[in-house]
Amino acid sequence: MIVGLVVVVALIVIRLNDDGPTMPDQIVLPDGVMATALTIGQGWWAVVTDDSRILIYDQVTGALKQTVQIDQ
Repeated sequence: MIVGLVVVVALIVIRLNDDGPTMPDQIVLPDGVMATALTIGQGWWAVVTDDSRILIYDQVTGALKQTVQIDQ
């Protein structure tokens, strides 16, 4: 049980120290924007950014297809 607890604590620490999602090489974010989440769909990627936008990219070409502003 102690080993299990140590493993859980270690995984939580590793997760909290993460720098964000790993971006595919084809995606180029606008200057000064950081990704906070990445969703992969069939034929597209959706990137949630730190400036409250969702950027939809084509999975084959990496081209930006759509931008959605998130109201807060």
